[in-house]
Amino acid sequence: MRIVIAGGHGKIALLLARLLTARGDEVAGFVRNPAHFGDVEATGARPLRLSLEHTTVDEVAALLDSADATVFAAGAGPGSGAARKYTVDRDGSVLLADAAEAAKVPRFVQISSAGAGQPVTRGDEVWAAYIDAKTQAEDDLRTRPFDWTIVRPGSLTDDPATGLVALREPPGPRGAIPRADVAAVLATVLSAPNTIGKTLELIAGPTPIEAAVAAI
Repeated sequence: MRIVIAGGHGKIALLLARLLTARGDEVAGFVRNPAHFGDVEATGARPLRLSLEHTTVDEVAALLDSADATVFAAGAGPGSGAARKYTVDRDGSVLLADAAEAAKVPRFVQISSAGAGQPVTRGDEVWAAYIDAKTQAEDDLRTRPFDWTIVRPGSLTDDPATGLVALREPPGPRGAIPRADVAAVLATVLSAPNTIGKTLELIAGPTPIEAAVAAI
């Protein structure tokens, strides 16, 4: 498969790229900062200089040409304000989807967040904007003619991979999950037809990843 990852220098994206290239996929990642190209290249993936906040549908579509799948792994990140939650986490996903439609990319996997699709109960303005942006990005993707899958990880940690998860359609329990296990789930989901058209909530759990995905 040829897979293009938006947000290619993110922690999950780098882990995912390494897994995909190791199994023989051709992987490219959108990267804003050329100083980060080496990190992407170290995974076996090809960096493509692009900022989803400063581009056009046509430019993105050209980079998606002949891709079998795209993964939206971009995010405004810690320390960003409420406005960038919308310009990256929502608008970036919408732009990528527009471009993927134009390029006729059949598969689209979106990394969302636990809490998306639910009322925000915390009083933090930035958190509320983040969840709202993720919810709107999900809603947009569900209208698209893709083989789409939405994955909502719980609280992310940098703990080593366990290979064991709890994966289910909502509602599911809240919890944490190592980024490495999120990446492994995404790699499996990309080639799992039974996950198409599904929104999946993901936390650490008792089930091996292959079995958890197969059970959806």
